[in-house]
Amino acid sequence: MSSLHVIVIGAGTGGMCLAHGLRRAGISVAVYERHRTRADGVYGYRVGIDPTGNHALKECLPQELFDIYTATCARAPAYLNVLTERRKTIASFPLPENHDPVDSERSVSRMTLRQVLLTGMEDVVHFGKAFTHYERNGDGTVTAFFADGTSATGDLLVAADGTGSRVRKQYLPHAEVKDTGVIAISAKVEVTPRTRALLPDEVFNGISLTFAPKGQFCIWHVMEFKWDRDGTVKHGIGGNDAELIGRWPGLLYDNTRDYINWGFSASADKFPPDVMDLRGEELRRVVLDMTPTWHPDMRELFEAADPGSCFPIAIRTSVPIAPWKSTNVTLLGDAVHTMTPGHGVGANTALRDAMLLRRHLVAVRDGARSLLDAVGAYEAEMIPYGFARVADSLAQNGTNGADPLHRPFVGRAVLAANRTFFRATNHIPALRRKFLDDLTAYRAADA
Repeated sequence: MSSLHVIVIGAGTGGMCLAHGLRRAGISVAVYERHRTRADGVYGYRVGIDPTGNHALKECLPQELFDIYTATCARAPAYLNVLTERRKTIASFPLPENHDPVDSERSVSRMTLRQVLLTGMEDVVHFGKAFTHYERNGDGTVTAFFADGTSATGDLLVAADGTGSRVRKQYLPHAEVKDTGVIAISAKVEVTPRTRALLPDEVFNGISLTFAPKGQFCIWHVMEFKWDRDGTVKHGIGGNDAELIGRWPGLLYDNTRDYINWGFSASADKFPPDVMDLRGEELRRVVLDMTPTWHPDMRELFEAADPGSCFPIAIRTSVPIAPWKSTNVTLLGDAVHTMTPGHGVGANTALRDAMLLRRHLVAVRDGARSLLDAVGAYEAEMIPYGFARVADSLAQNGTNGADPLHRPFVGRAVLAANRTFFRATNHIPALRRKFLDDLTAYRAADA
């Protein structure tokens, strides 16, 4: 199939990585995105890209664009901290420094990553295209239809349209995505001398997890970039990074600036019934009302959140399903295996999907296998590892509303046991080494 043409629905992380990989391989591809511009629809929150994700980006992106990706990452966290709601440190694990562009952990703004992946793809991405349905044609092609009355025909349709995938709803109507019973509220706080002073050095320079009574949880990230509030490369950033950022057109569309990101969560029954309809100041007030005994500095950071960045999310997860008969429609990322943020591997798994599907489609390009065989081979590998990651993420403490941590009485015992575990791990060298080794191994397992 030298004339193979692939239609991708959704210009998210996985879909755009695939599109780059296909174009780099000389395979015709078009991406259809419901948002109207490249600056719409994505909040600039942190996503951790692990070695699996880095390998996929390295394989799929042109070299210069991969270099721009590494240059635009935020500084890496130096610590993993576990805190109480009174900001007492239970454990603090120094994270190893690793500057390898691929075999390392990277802190990325979702908005920045989106801009990197859209760079140079103006002829591939079609904005304002809300997918409605598809039809298979008698000649073996498939046609996607859009709300504006247009359509597109190709040999393969790839659903990369996220948790609410319309493609999945038509193709696999029995595939269920369910609420976990946990709600999170996230927001960004501008880094200023005042907000910087509210966090101890190890917290400011790390990733911190706060486990609190009633199943409450908060994660704290600090994102510092190589450009300032005006988009100018910061003083002291020189060499290749400064040159790449200076001529990177995506910065024109990127509102990412240094920020403290907090994500507060609890079981859904702890929140007001209308929390999913609230925004901005109303959400800040919900978090403040739920945390009256938290440390004053943490509460000040809740209150200092940019109202426009504050939004709620009902944590959802896919329900695993049996393999299906492969056709010229397939899926990747959250469109097939939505997972909780428990292990922070959702984006990395989508990138892995994109890399794997690209490899199989290159075999179609080369005449080594048929399109349906290639799709079948991709799905035979993707389905097991994707749903395994779904299960791992759901098993993490606090990400499931049915977890004992959220129960009125037993939750106290679970919280105490959790804190005892981290204290022991922090103070016993052998346990400390094993904890860090296990964490690193899991994050790099699929690289």
